[in-house]
Amino acid sequence: MERSSAQEILRQIPGVDAILLWEPVREALARHPKKIVLEAIREVLDETRKAILQNAGAGTPAAAIAGLPDLIVERIERLAQFTLRGVVNATGIVIHTNLGRSLLAGCAVERLRLMCGGYNNLEYDLERGERGSRYVHAEAILRELTGAEAALVVNNNAGAVFLALNTLARGREVVVSRGQLVEIGGSFRIPDVMTSSGAVLHEVGTTNRTHLRDYRAAINERTALLMKVHTSNYRIVGFTADVALEDMVSLGREHGLPVIEDLGSGCFVNLAPFGLHGETTVQETVRAGADLVTFSGDKLLGGPQAGIMVGRRDIVERCRKNPITRALRVDKMTLAALEATLRLYRDERQAMDQIPTLRMIAAPASELEGRAEELAGLIRGMDGSGVLEVKTMPGFSQVGGGSLPAQDLPTRVVAIRSDSFSPNRIEEMLRAGDPPVIGRIESDFFIMDVRTIAPAELDLIRHAVERMLLAGADK
Repeated sequence: MERSSAQEILRQIPGVDAILLWEPVREALARHPKKIVLEAIREVLDETRKAILQNAGAGTPAAAIAGLPDLIVERIERLAQFTLRGVVNATGIVIHTNLGRSLLAGCAVERLRLMCGGYNNLEYDLERGERGSRYVHAEAILRELTGAEAALVVNNNAGAVFLALNTLARGREVVVSRGQLVEIGGSFRIPDVMTSSGAVLHEVGTTNRTHLRDYRAAINERTALLMKVHTSNYRIVGFTADVALEDMVSLGREHGLPVIEDLGSGCFVNLAPFGLHGETTVQETVRAGADLVTFSGDKLLGGPQAGIMVGRRDIVERCRKNPITRALRVDKMTLAALEATLRLYRDERQAMDQIPTLRMIAAPASELEGRAEELAGLIRGMDGSGVLEVKTMPGFSQVGGGSLPAQDLPTRVVAIRSDSFSPNRIEEMLRAGDPPVIGRIESDFFIMDVRTIAPAELDLIRHAVERMLLAGADK
């Protein structure tokens, strides 16, 4: 395009004031702040002008201007969106770290609404009529469920481990098996957490084999405690040896040293009936004699993100009095959701039925098959032109969230593909929808695992696929 022609088109592009009078823009202005609308208009105009000057635009003034209303309204809607948005998790990963991890039970969501929509006794003792402690709200139920003498809740499990080490071992040695020096999400490593806390790491054993004699040989006058870290996000198999917690506790008692176990994912129920093995429950760890146990409030527990420590009263109280506790403390939202979640565990059947994480893990094959057939039928029903190939087939889900690695859950998936769209294009278009549908690609199919799709979301997916087909037909 010659420069004179481009300049002619540029002169005919309406100004901001004129565009504000366009009907689609006026309708958008009624829904959104003027600041957002003006920002969208200026962004689209700048991009249009650059495209024309670079000969990337249309060749006539009419063609260059005709698409502006749709582009501007689309940009307004995009700028007005929340950055934290709901998505449909069709990946089959139950505790998906990138998608918000564990879902809250309905009763926990309701408690959040009640406690956040009005005042509450977060730090007020109703019996005495004076200031109280926020930590009492979850402590009693944690003691009841775990059998521990005391409990403390902080912001996450890394915080709980940090607080325990800083309180009990600052400037002193902590004995840990080399095979348990884990790295958790976001490149946070146990040795780094330990160093930051002021504790001194004393590794024992080898990557695959550690014996009780290794711990015994490491104990000296600088030893503060013995620590066991549950390898919740990986497994070492083959020629291996590990020391049972009970044996570590006996060694600790012999030398007057506390024993801490970091469980990572806090599990309160036995998952073996559902084909998942090797996840020690919090109750079992407390009964084995650990002086302090730390674990997450979300993940397998199914509550809000939190770090929980349970154990000996004197140790928990020392942690509570550490000034760092204030920097790690939880707010009313975490405590409200956590207490509501924990109360469900008073009846294991109720917990399995109402806590979404447990319910998805325990979903029977017949339920998954029925949901997959329903979703496939909905998609076929709206695909009148037969653009898509849709089928159900067996697959595997994962627990995720650094829990139960190398253990898959048999599931059913809905697989779609098309001669009109590549699997990557299908994934991209569904991810760009509202709500976004997040799945995965396998063997040239876009895969949706129904284990992590709620029944109420099936119709949302149908509409998302329908919008994808309409958008593709317009191009």
